[in-house]
Amino acid sequence: MKHLFHIIVLCSLLPFAGSAQYGIDPLLEELPADSVLPLSVENHTGLRPFIRTSNFQSWKKDAIAKPNYFFIAPAVDLNGAYTSKLDFRTGLGVNMHAQAGKWFFKVGAVGGVGTVDSFFNTRAYYLERKGDLYNYVDVRGRISFTPNEIFNFQVGLDNHFIGEGSRSLFLGDYGTPQPFGQIRTKFWRVEYTVLYQFMREQVAGQWKSKYATTHHISLNATKWLNIGIFESVLFQPKDTLLNRGYEAEYLNPVIFFRPQEYSIGSSDNVLIGFSMDAKIKSHTIYSQFILDEFNLKEIRKKTGWWANKFGLQFGVKGRIKPSVGNLFYRVEYNMLRPYTYAHINQMQAYGHQGNVLAHPNGANFHELLGELKWQKDQLLLKFFTSYRLQGMDKDGFSYGANIYQPYTLRPEDYGFYVGRGAGQNVSRTIITVDYEVWKPASLHVFLENHMIIRNVGQKFSYYPMIGIRSQLWNDYRNY
Repeated sequence: MKHLFHIIVLCSLLPFAGSAQYGIDPLLEELPADSVLPLSVENHTGLRPFIRTSNFQSWKKDAIAKPNYFFIAPAVDLNGAYTSKLDFRTGLGVNMHAQAGKWFFKVGAVGGVGTVDSFFNTRAYYLERKGDLYNYVDVRGRISFTPNEIFNFQVGLDNHFIGEGSRSLFLGDYGTPQPFGQIRTKFWRVEYTVLYQFMREQVAGQWKSKYATTHHISLNATKWLNIGIFESVLFQPKDTLLNRGYEAEYLNPVIFFRPQEYSIGSSDNVLIGFSMDAKIKSHTIYSQFILDEFNLKEIRKKTGWWANKFGLQFGVKGRIKPSVGNLFYRVEYNMLRPYTYAHINQMQAYGHQGNVLAHPNGANFHELLGELKWQKDQLLLKFFTSYRLQGMDKDGFSYGANIYQPYTLRPEDYGFYVGRGAGQNVSRTIITVDYEVWKPASLHVFLENHMIIRNVGQKFSYYPMIGIRSQLWNDYRNY
C-alpha cells in the first residue's frame, strides 16, 4: 500500500495553478451511466464515475452552490426476499462527502449481517461467515485532487466502470471494490487514464496480493464519435521463483504492456481492447472488443483453438421524452469465448476476491439483454430482461466459463465454440418499483420481482424482494 501513500504525497506537492472546483459523481446505473450527454468534443462518458465540475448543491430549493462543504447522513441497507427460504440482509452505516478547494472526499460504509447463499450475498471487501449467516462491512471511498482542468488524482477503495453498456468487457463494477490509485488527464479531445489496482485472493485460507495496471485512452474524433483504447496487465508480486513486489516497469503511465511483459520475461495476464461509440441526438450506439489471446492462423482454419480468447459487445441506448416523465431504453448483446480472462491460476485470473473484474458471468457465453426505465420525480419503474446461453464445466474439466479455473484443465486444444460444455440456458426478467423517500441520503424503498427460467434443475423460479436502501453504489442481482 506504500504506492497509494506516494500518490497522495505527489498530489499535495505538485505546484499546479487553477481555481476550479471538482467533485466525483456516484457510480450508479441510473445516473450518470444512463445519461446521454449533449454532443460535445469535451464529454467523455466511457470512464465512470464522472468527474463533475459543478459545486455541491444543497437540497433546499433556495440554496446556492457552495464551493466548500461537509455533508453527512445515515445509510441504511434493509432487505428481505423469499427464495426457497426467507432471506435477508440488514445493515446500517454512514454516507459522507466533502469539498475543500481543489480537494474532494467521500466515503460510504454499511455494516451488518445477512443470510448465506441468498440474493443478498454482498460483495463487501470485509466479510466473515458464521454458520448460516455472514457479517460484513461494505466500504467505498475516494480522495480526489484536481489542481486544474487537465489533471485529476484519486486514491481510495472503490469500483470503476469503463464503457457505455450495462455490462463492460473491460472493467465493471459488479465485483468487490479494491484499493486503487488513479491519474486522469484531459486535453484537447483526449482523456487519458492510468489506474493502479491492489487486489487479493484467498488461497488455502490465506490472503495473497495481486496487482493490476490499466491504461485507457478516450478520443472524441468528432462531436458524435468516440474511440477508446484499453490495455491492462494483472500480475502477482510473488510466486515460487521470485518476490518482485509491484513491478516497477508497470508503474510507467505511458508504456505498452505486451512488449514490456516479454522484456521482463513474465507470463502476466495482459488484456487489450477497443471501443467505438456513436451519439445520435439522445441515442448512443456503442461497442467493445476485448482481446486476451489471438492467433489469426488458427482463426482462418476455423479449428476452435482454445487460446483464441476474445469478446464482443454491441448495443444501443437512449432517452425518449414521453408526455409524462422520462423514458430510458437499452438493447445489448455480449459474447465471450471460452477461457477469456482465465490464466494459469487464480492469482493471475482477471478477478478480485473471487469476482470477475469485467462481465459478471465470466466467459463462454452469448447474452442478449434489454432495459426500460421510466422516471417521474421520485418514482422509478424498471423492466429488465436477459437471455444467456453458457457452457459450464463438466466431467472434471474446465470449459472456460469459470475464469478462476486454470485453462490447463481444458479437455483438449481444439473444437471450442461459445456454449460448449454443460449447456445452460437462463432467461431472467426483473420488474422493479423504486421510490426515493429522502434525497440527501439517497434513501430508496423498492419492490423487485425476479422471474427466472432455467433449462436445468428447477424450470421456473419467482423471487419477490422488498427493501429500503441508501443508494450509495450499485447493488446488482441481474445476472
